Amino acid sequence: MSLGEPKASLGKKGEGAPPSPDRSIPLFPAPRPDEHLSPAALLMLLAWLSPSFPVGAFSYSHGLEWAIAEGTVHDAASLDAWTTGILVHGAGRSDAIIFAHAWRAAIGADESALSAIAELAAALPPSKERHIETTAQGRAFLSAVRDAWPNDRLEALAARLSADGPVAYPVAVALAAAAHDIPLTATLAAMLNAFAANLVSAGLRAIPLGQSDGQRVIAALSPIVAEVAATAATASLDDLGGAAYSADIASMKHETQYTRLFRS
Repeated sequence: MSLGEPKASLGKKGEGAPPSPDRSIPLFPAPRPDEHLSPAALLMLLAWLSPSFPVGAFSYSHGLEWAIAEGTVHDAASLDAWTTGILVHGAGRSDAIIFAHAWRAAIGADESALSAIAELAAALPPSKERHIETTAQGRAFLSAVRDAWPNDRLEALAARLSADGPVAYPVAVALAAAAHDIPLTATLAAMLNAFAANLVSAGLRAIPLGQSDGQRVIAALSPIVAEVAATAATASLDDLGGAAYSADIASMKHETQYTRLFRS
């Protein structure tokens, strides 16, 4: 069972490499005039979604480790196909929709809607490890942002959600972005890109693959990230749902995997 057919081979030029994207077509939709990303906001996003931000993202593979051990993912092309499936049909898409709704609720200070979205987000993961993956990172993200970038709006919203229960990672990022007036479009695309890059990083370590292979996969995934972000920004909560069954099963199988490098 696979998440989808691999896209074009990711080999070197002359060995089936995908064609260069048309640079006349922007990968991401142009932000609206009211969505100007200031230098200060850009720097916050770069810090928050960096691999070095202390949420422990490097320790999670989202079930990919089992897929590698089982043989489904074994090279750059299959890593690309696996990650694409998760972005388009799995947690990538679902998290993006949750993020958009949580951001709007936070911007509007709608605590009732925000609590409902947070509860839904915490209930969506299909396995114990995936639940830990999103809620542990969400808790760590909020803790780090509240400590280094203190903000009264964030404190009020975070205190309300922390009292109600676990906070999933996309909800935590949405709270911080809204509290600091960082536009939805930019944050959503950046969060999805960081998620994809973390999956690729896990693949590089577990398959293993070289760094150049990893960068080719990330580059090939950019149009997918842009498309999912653009769609999720206007999706309703009724659009939530996934069909990345292989990834869900992999996360369940990983719970009992004998030898593991990752927490999920």
